[in-house]
Amino acid sequence: MATLLNIDTAVETASLCLANDASSIQFAINNNQRDHATWLHPAIEKMLSDANLEINDLDAVAVSIGPGSYTGLRVGLSAAKGICFALRIPLITIPTLEMMAYASINENDEADLFCPLVDARRLEVFMGIYKKDLTVVVEPEALVINTDSFNSLLATNTIQFSGNGSDKVKHMVQHRHASFCGTAATADHMKDLSDKRFREKDFADLAYTEPLYIKEFYSPAR
Repeated sequence: MATLLNIDTAVETASLCLANDASSIQFAINNNQRDHATWLHPAIEKMLSDANLEINDLDAVAVSIGPGSYTGLRVGLSAAKGICFALRIPLITIPTLEMMAYASINENDEADLFCPLVDARRLEVFMGIYKKDLTVVVEPEALVINTDSFNSLLATNTIQFSGNGSDKVKHMVQHRHASFCGTAATADHMKDLSDKRFREKDFADLAYTEPLYIKEFYSPAR
């Protein structure tokens, strides 16, 4: 049996899922984005204790790799790398948009395509488009939403939008083929994806893996 720790700190809500062969055995969530860094390690320790496990019982750690909050992504990846390095176990990375698409598909899989969106401020979002089997139709990218953003795909496909950026689409894109899913993706939605990667030995390079920012971080000069 494989015991995996799943970590998601990509957006406003941080969550953890401890899973055994893709079955959740412990789950924890934190809704205060400012506290993610201080919440994470004590929450991991408590989850393991509640499950009567030691940290050495972990077989791998999976982390949502982005896009999302720049600080949140660094917090999650740093924690995952630290545990993997100390225990000499594999690191698994899950694209945040893939995790969100999977959550949306699990809620309602009747659409042709699934478009998770992460709010990137103003009218911009991070987005990707997936089929039901998670085949990528549009690679993750940054997009400034306008009324014509999805017209070509919506002409011949139904699309289910989800994520904290979907309100921007709802206000800008009016089309009979567009629907919206309110399911919030968490680390619990990572467990099937990480278990599959673990069994396929699809591991990330512990030394060189970086968050998937999509856009470079920019801070104005002071």
